[in-house]
Amino acid sequence: APNYPAGKDFLAGFKRFYKGQIVGEVYTTFGQLDYAAEIAQVRAANPDGVYFFYPGGMGINFIKQYNQAGLKATIPLYGPSFSLDQTVLPAIGDAALGAFASAFWAESFDNPASKKFVAAFEAKYKRIPSPNAADAYDTARLIDAAAKSIGGKIEDKAAFRKALETVKFDSVRGKFAFNTNHYPIQDFYLTEIVKDAKGRPVMAVREKIDSDHKDAYVDKCKMAN
Repeated sequence: APNYPAGKDFLAGFKRFYKGQIVGEVYTTFGQLDYAAEIAQVRAANPDGVYFFYPGGMGINFIKQYNQAGLKATIPLYGPSFSLDQTVLPAIGDAALGAFASAFWAESFDNPASKKFVAAFEAKYKRIPSPNAADAYDTARLIDAAAKSIGGKIEDKAAFRKALETVKFDSVRGKFAFNTNHYPIQDFYLTEIVKDAKGRPVMAVREKIDSDHKDAYVDKCKMAN
């Protein structure tokens, strides 16, 4: 991961739940694009798998170089959806196939709200949506549902705030609720990068890995509700 707060946070989150042995932890320069030295370290350590977090161009380069080094077939890659979603998959291409990502939502979800969203997004923008797009769509649907539940009287800030906290709506991720710190309580899934019917790399759900996940810092939040 890059040696900056987000990189350290992602690895800390991984270590919080991973029960196996960690044989190495490597931080790289933010913005680094050549990972030959780090990939050589992976080859030498020969672990059962590699968990990584590289967003944007860093991730594109890392995954391509990892694949070119021939390691993907024997040492699988695992990462968060931010490193393997539709914001980067078109640029990575086939090099991402077989990698695994954890996600609260994937474009392959088959619930009605998700299927409708994906179809509408593709029709409008001619590309597959990412979890960030799904999150934004859910946010708009949440606000709309909350406003409707109080008859559109959003000038009543207390009522609108309460509605935002408690209203039910058709989330693209399935069930959805806010915790007391206003962070979602949600399920997480293991996805694998495969080709869809049109030959495009997508996140395909393999299994649910966490149900009703609550973020690790909820007990430290001083918010009353």
